[in-house]
Amino acid sequence: MNSIKQSFDLEGKVAVITGSSKGIGKAIAQGLAEYGAKVVISSRSQEAVDEVAAEFKTAGLEAVGIACHIGKKTERQNLVHKTIAHYGGIDILINNAAINPVYGPIEDADEEVFDKIMDVNVKAPWMLSNLVMSSMKERGGGSIVNIASVEALHPGAGLGLYSTSKAALLMLTKNQAKEWGPYGIRANVVCPGLIKTKFSAALWQNEKLLQKIEKTLPSARMGMPDEIAGIVCLLASDAGAYMTGGVYNADGGYMIAG
Repeated sequence: MNSIKQSFDLEGKVAVITGSSKGIGKAIAQGLAEYGAKVVISSRSQEAVDEVAAEFKTAGLEAVGIACHIGKKTERQNLVHKTIAHYGGIDILINNAAINPVYGPIEDADEEVFDKIMDVNVKAPWMLSNLVMSSMKERGGGSIVNIASVEALHPGAGLGLYSTSKAALLMLTKNQAKEWGPYGIRANVVCPGLIKTKFSAALWQNEKLLQKIEKTLPSARMGMPDEIAGIVCLLASDAGAYMTGGVYNADGGYMIAG
């Protein structure tokens, strides 16, 4: 009888998590590390990633900090090369870093903003995944988890371009799953709802707006970053070995809310 508990074990696996110096990314990195993975903490600031890596090491977890602005080609390449040089390969990629520089009607945004959003939210995960693919192939497979948003599935207010970029990420993931399945590489998407992070502060710091949102949710509250970590650990591990090309919501019931 195979041990189900054992299938969550990530001992010997190497995981790269973008945007992991805080919020959802940091919680995911912690979860993967607690299951035994060697984790690469990555965000734009070397100081910030070093701080998190040091915090993890103090807690007995294996981590290294490698700064990377995922919108820049050379920095993406550097992240992958440095990870392979340090840990020998890559088994898990969590494309979590994203931006949303505008809030408002789609007709008010300018082209530069559109390009910036698409560059970071769609192009960077595509390019990063391509960069890690050969290492995953060599190691007999791997798991890519792209962090999208419920905005990819349901249009909200004032987040049109962000929504569009996240919807594109969904289809990118499905294509990765379809094309790379023969190499043992799985790709899945997690769509968080409203999670208490700095990224979503504009929504939850407005008390009236927060109450309005929470009233409509079956869970009657917003989520916390560590509530996204569990499903990512499942998708990253052998416990999720038969899951690929899937879109999984962690949204407190937002998608069924009336």
